[in-house]
Amino acid sequence: MDINTDEQRFNELYHRHHTAVANYVRRRTTSDDATDVVSEVFLTAWRRLDEIPPAKALPWLYGVARRMLANAHRSQRRRGTLTEMLAAQPSHLVDDEADSVIVDLSLARAFDALSDADQEVLRLAVWEELPARQAAAVLGCTAAAFHVRLHRARTRLRNHLSPAQRAPQTSLGRADA
Repeated sequence: MDINTDEQRFNELYHRHHTAVANYVRRRTTSDDATDVVSEVFLTAWRRLDEIPPAKALPWLYGVARRMLANAHRSQRRRGTLTEMLAAQPSHLVDDEADSVIVDLSLARAFDALSDADQEVLRLAVWEELPARQAAAVLGCTAAAFHVRLHRARTRLRNHLSPAQRAPQTSLGRADA
């Protein structure tokens, strides 16, 4: 294989057929993609120079261009399908674990600062998830008295938390009747 002869043959092929191949490709794709496809066609021609039939070089180049365009179209369809699939997926934001640990530690400290009576009222409402009537029976009081105790325990707990960590009233335990 003589490099000089191959270069001359490729240069002749390129100069003779570049415009025709470029026009063929431009008629079938966007101008942005056309330059890349034409470059790939002539790169393939250089690599397979010995396989190009001298009398049928242009149809051979068109065949390569057609296959390159088909590959490009398949790639675009796959990208489009993937983009649609990803857009249809629900987005999940992941909280920073460190933030939740800090909140948990602050809440634990605030809970520990409460009296035993306040802690027990909150435990019954939040941890045990007892309705007010059942929690009141555990404490030996009326449901109304339990509601008052729960409200006061929540307020004292919130007061022990920093303003940024204070939760809405409803999240510190339910007191369903």
